[in-house]
Amino acid sequence: MATQIKKSAPVTKKETRQAIPSPEIDFAFGKENYQLMLIGIAVIIIGFALMAGGNPDDPTAFSMDIFDTQRITIAPIVVLAGFLIEVYAIVKKAKD
Repeated sequence: MATQIKKSAPVTKKETRQAIPSPEIDFAFGKENYQLMLIGIAVIIIGFALMAGGNPDDPTAFSMDIFDTQRITIAPIVVLAGFLIEVYAIVKKAKD
């Protein structure tokens, strides 16, 4: 008992490309999340820039500029705000 083998028409490249669907890429974050992350990084960098300075003209003399309100109070608050923006950007659910 011989089985008959049916020959099918040859498959062209065009047909194979259409037959295989391309996989959808699903990212963990959306565009808005990435924008918020970049804003948070910028705020953190601004906060660290506010902390910088206090370099006296004479390196042997002590300068009270390092205890300025900008470096002691404002800059750490700005850095903390940047980190809070980063946490919000990570936790925020992306829109579909």
